[in-house]
Amino acid sequence: MLGPLRILAQAVSILSFVVVLAAALVGTTDSYENIAPTFIYVVFWLGMPFLSLLLGNVWRGLSPWRALADLFVWAWERLGREARPLAVYPERFGRYPGAIAILAFTALELTYSNPASPRALAFATALYSYVALFGMVAFGRETWCQRGEGFAVLFAYIARIAPLHARDGRIRLRVPLSGLAGSEHVPGSVVFVAVALGSVGFDGFSRTISWQNLIARVEAPYILNRPGTAELLVTGVNLLGLIGAIVLVLSAFLAACWVARRMVNSPRSLTPEFVLSLVPIALVYAVAHYFSLFVIQGQYMAPLISDPFGKGWDLFGTANVIPNIAVLTPNTIWYVQVGSLVAGHVAGLAVAHDRAVTIFDDRQDALRSQYAMLALMVLYTVGGLWLLSRG
Repeated sequence: MLGPLRILAQAVSILSFVVVLAAALVGTTDSYENIAPTFIYVVFWLGMPFLSLLLGNVWRGLSPWRALADLFVWAWERLGREARPLAVYPERFGRYPGAIAILAFTALELTYSNPASPRALAFATALYSYVALFGMVAFGRETWCQRGEGFAVLFAYIARIAPLHARDGRIRLRVPLSGLAGSEHVPGSVVFVAVALGSVGFDGFSRTISWQNLIARVEAPYILNRPGTAELLVTGVNLLGLIGAIVLVLSAFLAACWVARRMVNSPRSLTPEFVLSLVPIALVYAVAHYFSLFVIQGQYMAPLISDPFGKGWDLFGTANVIPNIAVLTPNTIWYVQVGSLVAGHVAGLAVAHDRAVTIFDDRQDALRSQYAMLALMVLYTVGGLWLLSRG
């Protein structure tokens, strides 16, 4: 039985989804005047992690796809029929479908030549919606949201850091980060977190002069006479860079777990035990790279909600609001970036240490297992600061 607050949240979610999709489909093609790019890349992609960090797994009640599935099940059962999945989800698939979904979204954002194109976003949104709804129908709402719906998996991971969580139908307080205690044995979990972390890392590296020079050399021979080929080549190189960054992050983590295992002669892999320590790092990488964008670009939602289609409307009297692009000073941005990176890596190390103390009876083994994790955290921290300094 859905509570009134959740029903209201889902109704607003569905309405927002319809407006954004309609704007992407038939609104102006100017990405600055169409609400779809700002809503998807700023309000949704950057705002939901912050909201999840503060309030817990709110995406469960705000997901338009989950809301549509809930509405379908409610209507189906009112007809006297039983709503049940069409198939059993193969356990070996784990969270790999979710990882592919997040990889596809970040590839659109970071490798495509015009990721803010409203029409491209309309196609991507429609395709993702089809897959999300089909997955829920085929395997059930809970199963697909925990395995295949990439955004639901990502926001649920971040929500495990939050001081609030739902239990037995009530909102309860808990110690921050305590939701990350325990192991993660679901197949594909390590790959999923690596995609989340590596994609942000590539976003930072793609802004460096070295990468921009590489892109310029790749497209230079074709940019004048064969611009389509140049665009395709640039997209391909960026995609390879994105995948390379993910593989690098994944390899570093697996290597650290292998070293930790050898140092304590553990009979089992330590990868499932320590993978959740990467969740705070993935979050703070996003904060460090996108904090200023969220604060500054988010202000443009005020005029956009009054004219979502770019037709010259002023529905709520905010069409002429002028955002304050100087709201953040360079020093403020730098302090937030450095502070969040350091805090996130300390949090990740704390999660790994807590898990080591839990699984190893010998405290010396617990300590030795953390040497490699400490080196990994230092490596991630230095890499993150280097990317920020070069961006």
